[in-house]
Amino acid sequence: MTLEFVDNYLNAKLAQNREIVKFSFYEVRMKLNLSEEDSITFLSLISQKLMNTGYLVYKTGEEYTYKGKNFKIQENELLVAILKEEAQ
Repeated sequence: MTLEFVDNYLNAKLAQNREIVKFSFYEVRMKLNLSEEDSITFLSLISQKLMNTGYLVYKTGEEYTYKGKNFKIQENELLVAILKEEAQ
C-alpha cells in the first residue's frame, strides 16, 4: 500500500459522494485485501486527509448527525466522514 494508492482511492470515493464518505469492513479488508495492520494505517491516513480538508470523521461505535438525523456507526462500518457545512 502506497500513499498514491490511498490518495487515488480516496479521490475515487469523493467523486462518488463528496458530502459523506463511508468505509466498511468488507470494503477495506476484503475488497482491498488489506491486512489488519495495513487497514489501520490506511484508515489513519484517510482520516487525517479528510480532517485536513474539512471533514468530521467518526469511527465504529460513535454517533453523528447528518441532515438532521442521528446515526450510530455500526460494527461493520469502520469510518464515516461528513463534510462540514462551512467547507461545502
